Parts: sequence; C-alpha cells; structure tokens
Amino acid sequence: MPTPIIAVAITVSDRCARGEQEDLSGAALVELLREVGADIIAHEVLSDDPEALADSLREYAGRDDVNLIITTGGTGFGPRDNTPEVTREVIEREAPGLAEAMRAESLKHTPMAMISRGVCGICSEALIVNLPGSPKAVRESFAVIRPVLHHAVALLLGRSGHEADEKVQ
Repeated sequence: MPTPIIAVAITVSDRCARGEQEDLSGAALVELLREVGADIIAHEVLSDDPEALADSLREYAGRDDVNLIITTGGTGFGPRDNTPEVTREVIEREAPGLAEAMRAESLKHTPMAMISRGVCGICSEALIVNLPGSPKAVRESFAVIRPVLHHAVALLLGRSGHEADEKVQ
C-alpha cells in the first residue's frame, strides 16, 4: 500500500489573486493530485509577493500533516516571477532530478520548457515542487513526476521501500 500523500496546492499569480483571471492551473493541479489519491488539505491562490509565498511554504512544510506542496506559476522570466528563488530560500535540500526530468520531458513538447526555472526540494518532511503556470504545462510536468511521488514521500517519512522493491525484482 503506497504512503498517503497529504498535499497543498498553491497557485502563484497576481492576476488570479486579484480575481482578474480564473485559476485554471490550480484547478488542473488539484484534479491531478486527486487522481493519485492525494488528500488535499489546502488550495491557495497567492500573489507573486515573495514574503507571502515564503510564509505559506514554511507554514505548510512545518505541519505534521503535510508531505507534498506543489506550486504552479511564477517560474518564468517575468519581473515578478520569483517562485524558484523563494522556494530555494525555504528548502533545506534540493531535489534537482525532479526539475531536470520535468524540463527534459517538457522540451519534447515545447521549446518554452527552456525558460521554466522551477525547482524542487525538501523542507522538514515535505517535498516542494514548482510547476509552470499554464494548465497544459501543469499536466505535462505532473505526468513526469507522478510515478515517483508516493515513493518520494515514503522516503521523506523514513520508509525506504527497498523491501518492496526487492520483492518486485
């Protein structure tokens, strides 16, 4: 039985936070999380304000009932796109393989993957993942990391899973 994923989805967008644009990427993210059986305890829409995002990431990562935080938006080259910088401030260890895999796979679909600056890392016992801000990019990027999410969360919680891996081989 896979380790339960207890997730938070955070949309980072000035326009969505002001109510000028519908949060389609956040809605796509929540749907994808539900498909993997995640218990979604919060879905927030924040402006591109770095302090608010840092506070939110720290608060959720510090909770005992959260093991996955996924952001969407703020990963491009725009002047207020600062999700990766804020995430780096918060995380204790990077998980570069996840971000590298998402960019590599996304590059097969669009050259725009080269300008996505999302990072992934660990804070406390929570994995933090930055996804781009379009619903299409959210779906494509999530599909890349989906196969490892349960195992990644299990590792964060001290469950190696090697016993299960050995039985499969």
